[in-house]
Amino acid sequence: MFDQQARLERLLARHRDAVVVEPLQGRPALVRKDQVLVAAEDAAAAEDLVRRWYASRQDGHGVTRLRLRAPARVDVCELAAQLSGDGRHRKLSISPNHLVHGQPLWWSGPADLPRAATAMPMPEPRPARREVTVAVLDTGLDPHPWYEGTEWFAAQRSEVAEVLDADLDFELDAQAGHGTFVAGVVLRHAPSARIRARRVIGGDGVGDELDVIRALHWLAVWGGADVVNMSLGCYTFDDRPSPVLARALAMLGRRTVVVACAGNGASDRPFWPAALKSVVGVAALDARAEDRAWFSNYGWWVDASTAGVDVASCFVRFDGPRGRVNGIDPDRFTGYATWSGTSFAAPAIAGRIASLAATEDLPVAAAADKVLDPAASPTRPDLGVIIRS
Repeated sequence: MFDQQARLERLLARHRDAVVVEPLQGRPALVRKDQVLVAAEDAAAAEDLVRRWYASRQDGHGVTRLRLRAPARVDVCELAAQLSGDGRHRKLSISPNHLVHGQPLWWSGPADLPRAATAMPMPEPRPARREVTVAVLDTGLDPHPWYEGTEWFAAQRSEVAEVLDADLDFELDAQAGHGTFVAGVVLRHAPSARIRARRVIGGDGVGDELDVIRALHWLAVWGGADVVNMSLGCYTFDDRPSPVLARALAMLGRRTVVVACAGNGASDRPFWPAALKSVVGVAALDARAEDRAWFSNYGWWVDASTAGVDVASCFVRFDGPRGRVNGIDPDRFTGYATWSGTSFAAPAIAGRIASLAATEDLPVAAAADKVLDPAASPTRPDLGVIIRS
């Protein structure tokens, strides 16, 4: 367990344009200062409304970022609430640019570090009746024997490379290897799946809503993802979904299933995008898959739960500066690890859906319905359908 206040201070020191906001008492969120995001079709109207504070505009990939002048000291949360329209029904799709986090690490919740593990056998391919692609929006991929010889990895290797030590302190960044680990969990459940990676968070586990929206728009245009795994998310300033992110997800259509982690705040506060109706939100169970993992979020918005404690998967190769303790080198990784978090429950569900679609030649929506069928598996209040191995 880490000092979460110290972790927050380090995050704010590294991301100097980030700020903690708390319009709802006791429900903080992180946003980028002086930035609002607008759906492309609403950009002109929003720009006109913020003209008195306007600094610049950046268009692209289905979303527009409006930067406001810092001396104006605009409260971007209040501005977004005002411009989106009064009451429950929004008129403009506008939102602050929330920071998103990979989960196992979240500054208001538990923290967990990967632990080195011995080599594990490569997942054995299963007979597949059709090809299924799983998009992993995360920290990228590091070369690994489980997949480095595949055509799909060779096609994207350079553009999605994991950054292991961005701050050059000779230590593995807090969530470096997160994407590699998540991809390995997918492959453990769907060995024949093709992974399509997109780097949207850094090795420190932090990114923002803008990059996630751009990645979703890219996937929608590409049109090749059957399942999308998002082991990341955030709390929003008003505990409502970002309408800009929701619109980007809707662009994927009904032929793509999106799976996201429920977050590690041990809270029932909605965590986005997992809490969206169109997304399969996944909470974590303990190592025996019998009860909720103590760190896992829960609530009416959770669709499924599966084991998320001491999950084993492939990992990066890295040797940090610490020496051996009782014969064990705690920061030497040789390509395998165990890790805990809802981050690693989500790809287990994504992998099961992908595997069923591939082996039974099903549309992924039908495969998801079958995996999450409450008639076939037990259900728990606030945890959804309980999926065990």
